[in-house]
Amino acid sequence: MDSAEYERKIASRFAAFDQDGNGYIDREDFSGAAAALLAEFSTTARCDKGQALYSGAEAFWQGMAGIADVDGDQRVTRQEFITGAVKRLRDNPQRFAEIARPFLHAVIAIADEDGGGVTPSAAERVLRVLGVDPGVAAVASTSLDADGDGRITEEEILAGFASYFVTPEP
Repeated sequence: MDSAEYERKIASRFAAFDQDGNGYIDREDFSGAAAALLAEFSTTARCDKGQALYSGAEAFWQGMAGIADVDGDQRVTRQEFITGAVKRLRDNPQRFAEIARPFLHAVIAIADEDGGGVTPSAAERVLRVLGVDPGVAAVASTSLDADGDGRITEEEILAGFASYFVTPEP
């Protein structure tokens, strides 16, 4: 995949983070996503899991801003997102997964409703809440269960996350 194709791929991922559709990514996009996930899984913001989700969302925002907010205005534009990904993440997609880890870990704790791990159906709910097209969410959630055991581990989620957002397709 050449640089122009890679930039187009990354640009298409921008909308997944711009939850409110205002043309930039900011802290409110992350806290809004956390609130929507808490509502979907009937979890209160004040419980330990709710607090962990908000803390994880803040850590994720801070990590993204550190990578992409080049002008320091506490907003990541589409161009900043593309530039940040191309310059800082293309050769190290796991870095992006690592800044997302606290948030994803908290999402897993909320979506794991029976203590046995996240099911593909719970992962599909998470993806839909985060704005993924329902058809894509269904396919993606099933494919995240790499070992086919009916549960999705944190490592499977991190690998899928990094692959989707920053790894060039073959």
